[in-house]
Amino acid sequence: MSLTRHNRGFTLIELAIVLIIVALLSGGLMMAVSAQMDTIAASETQRRLNDARDALLGYVAANGRLPCPAIGGATGVESPLGGGNCNDNWDGFLPAVTLGLSPSNEAGYAVDGWGNPVRYAITKAVSSQVSTANQIKAAWNAGTALAADLRICSSALGMTGSGASASCAAGSELANNAVAVIYSRGKNGAAAPVSADEQANGDTDRLFVSHTPTSAGANEFDDLVIWLSPNILYNRLIAAGRLP
Repeated sequence: MSLTRHNRGFTLIELAIVLIIVALLSGGLMMAVSAQMDTIAASETQRRLNDARDALLGYVAANGRLPCPAIGGATGVESPLGGGNCNDNWDGFLPAVTLGLSPSNEAGYAVDGWGNPVRYAITKAVSSQVSTANQIKAAWNAGTALAADLRICSSALGMTGSGASASCAAGSELANNAVAVIYSRGKNGAAAPVSADEQANGDTDRLFVSHTPTSAGANEFDDLVIWLSPNILYNRLIAAGRLP
C-alpha cells in the first residue's frame, strides 16, 4: 500500500500578502534609514557651521578684518582678494580656500553635510568697514560702534522693505546687528524653495530667517543659520592685541 503525499504551495493570494508585508517592512526601513541619515547630515552641518565661525574669528584676529564672501567662479577665495569693498556681501559663499577649511567641493567652496555649498554674508554698512584692514580699529579709536546691519528674523512673515531699509516684523527679530551670517540651505539646497522662510534666505538682501526645522510641504524649512555678533568680534580682537 502506497501513501500519496500532497505538498501544499502558496496560493496567489497568500503570495501577494507576503509580498505586501515585505514591501511595507522594506519601505519602513528605508524611511527610517533616510531619516537617520538626514539627522546625521544636519548634525554634521551644524558642526561645520560652528567651525566656520571659529575660522572667521581666527581670521579676524590674524588680519584685523573679516574676509569677503567668495562669488561664483572665484574658486573658493574671497572676492576681491585682499578684502575692501566686497563683490557680493549678502549672497556669497564661504571662502574655504581663504580660510583653509575642509571639506570643500571642486570649486573650493565649503560644503555642508549634504554636499551643498555653505553660504556666507557680511555686513556692508559704512561701506567696507569690517572687510578692510584696520577699519575696525579705526572705528574703535574714533569711538564709533561697528555699524553691523544684518538682521535675523524668526519668520519671513511681516518682513518689510528691501536692501538697506529691510526689517523684521515686530516681535520676530532675533538679531539686528550681526556682522556676518553663515548658513546652509539644507538638504534641498537652493532648489526652488516653496516656503517664504526658505525664500527669504536666498533673496539677496540683509534679512535672514532662522528657526527650528519644519517638515516638507508649503512651510518646509531645513536651513541652518548662525551669525556673528560684533561683541564677539571685539572680544577676539582685544584678545589678539589688535584692540584698543
